[in-house]
Order: sequence, then structure tokens, then C-alpha cells
Amino acid sequence: MSQFSWNTRVETQSDIETLRALTRDAFGRQFEVDFLDAHRASSVAWIPGLSLVATVDDRPVAYALLTRCHVDDVPVLSLGPVAVLPKYQRQGAGTAAVEAALATARTRGERAVVVLGHDTYYPRFGFRQATEFGIHHPEYDGPNLMAVALGDHDVPAGDLRYPVTLTPGS
Repeated sequence: MSQFSWNTRVETQSDIETLRALTRDAFGRQFEVDFLDAHRASSVAWIPGLSLVATVDDRPVAYALLTRCHVDDVPVLSLGPVAVLPKYQRQGAGTAAVEAALATARTRGERAVVVLGHDTYYPRFGFRQATEFGIHHPEYDGPNLMAVALGDHDVPAGDLRYPVTLTPGS
């Protein structure tokens, strides 16, 4: 049981540098920071209001980012990264941020979310293997490519396309 009670909110402009540092601390490398920056700079991928943070004393300690991607020509969301400061890992901060992000996406009428993540972590939020929905990606097919329907929407089938892609070390 966590000793913390999480508050969640949408990221603000004043959070950006904190989120960059949080991401670097959580993942231990620059790639995820570059990934976040590239998505924030993309007019196609970035959706204001879909980067949710879990806070302690209004200071972000975890966040979950939803950005735009497509399955064939159908717009869906992509979850990632989910970053948690090491001190708050396994305390529920990441879960709070993910749940807030998914709830916000549902209220906006979004159809589905895909994630390239750990297949032992994301099923708790309703994610299943993307191939069960007929979603494929030539580089990422496998158990860690997962999807979830939001509300009563059907999850589209087809090829997954991300508007922003980075290669580690690029």
C-alpha cells in the first residue's frame, strides 16, 4: 500500500522542465527526453491536455503522455512514455497518471489507445495484445504492443502508424 495519496492534473507550461528532468531520472537516458520533446513539437502528435501528471505537493512525480497516432487512417491515441521518479516507483504514481490519462481520453470521446509497453503491467488498465484487435506494426508486433478500447468504441484494425519516430542514439 502506498503512503501517498495522488493528485492528478494536466501538465502546465511551467511543468515542462520538471517533466524533462523526471523523464531523464526515470529512464536514466536522454532518448525518452528527446522522444517527449519531439512529440511536444509535433502538430500532428501533440494533443494539449493529454499529458497527465501525478503530483506530491503540486510537484509532478509521474506522468503519462497520450499522443495521436493512426491505425490505417483512423485516429487513435498512443500511450508513452509513462515516467515515474525512482523514489515514487511502485507507489502507485504511475498508475494514477495512466488512469487519469485514460479517463481524460474517454471524456474526449477518443476511440482507442495503443501502447508499446510491458505486457505484464498494462493489462491492469484493460490493454490486450494489439494483434487481438488486428493491429499490426512491422517493427513492433509482439506481446508488448497492446491496445485498449475506450468506452463503447470499436478498436480499428490495420497498420499502426506513428507521426513521430526516433531511434535510440539518433
